[in-house]
Amino acid sequence: MKKRFALIGAAGYIAPRHMKAIKDLGHELVCAYDPYDGVGIMDSYFPDADFFTEFERFDRHIDKLKREGNPIDIISICSPNYLHDAHIRFGLRSGCDVICEKPLVLNPWNVDALVEMEKETGKNAYTILQLRLHPSIIALKERVANAPADHVFDIKLQYMTSRGKWYHHSWKGDAKKSGGIATNIGVHFFDMLTWIFGDIVENKVIEQSDETASGRLHLQRARVEWLLSIDYMRIPQAVRDAGKRTYRTLQMEGEEIEFSDGFTELHTDSYKEILAGNGFRIAESKKAIEVVSLIRKG
Repeated sequence: MKKRFALIGAAGYIAPRHMKAIKDLGHELVCAYDPYDGVGIMDSYFPDADFFTEFERFDRHIDKLKREGNPIDIISICSPNYLHDAHIRFGLRSGCDVICEKPLVLNPWNVDALVEMEKETGKNAYTILQLRLHPSIIALKERVANAPADHVFDIKLQYMTSRGKWYHHSWKGDAKKSGGIATNIGVHFFDMLTWIFGDIVENKVIEQSDETASGRLHLQRARVEWLLSIDYMRIPQAVRDAGKRTYRTLQMEGEEIEFSDGFTELHTDSYKEILAGNGFRIAESKKAIEVVSLIRKG
């Protein structure tokens, strides 16, 4: 059955992956909202979708469709991180299920409040935890599960993805709005780690700046050294010489775990699972939100 979608946050980097998922799975984007009107990308997916630059008019349109008996089924959220909580609430109150981009919220107590709102409204909110669907990560989880229960793995994670000067002038460069580097570019890695290796035992921050964060994370079954950065000069010289601006590596016991390929289709896979009733509910994101919240506090 074709679902009717609305989208909050149509102009950002990640929104096209949501549009593509909706289109590829045969569903309809009915309307979208973004205060910025540079959303020509919509023509590639849903040129007939209604578009609003004022939230109040978008709100009124959602309500109008509902009263006309032609309601929105699902609201997808790709807005700035600090607005996710409010936009999820709006979606649930509007009688819609919700799909929210990572990070779900900035603080773990917000997750608990949203779970209560799910119960009150009878609607469900889901989040995108795409690495849990990556074949290499699934294989790694199975490998760890089959290892001796008392074995604690040594993990090294590095992710460097350079950003230009614009980054610091956008909401992403404001830690109060994005949650900082660890939240904005790292939350899905911390979700992957807690999903595979268990609960937090100790969380120590070594470095934290506007461009770089690093630390040691002790989980039930892993000791993790991690580094996240948007500083181009942190990227290994050989990678820069090859003309690349992103470097990621995950090593377990010194062995490289390759998971660089296959990212682009994971949003479509996420939507497919959600629409089949197998999506990741918002409570499942809480461990990762706890990790980045503690990192932010230093």
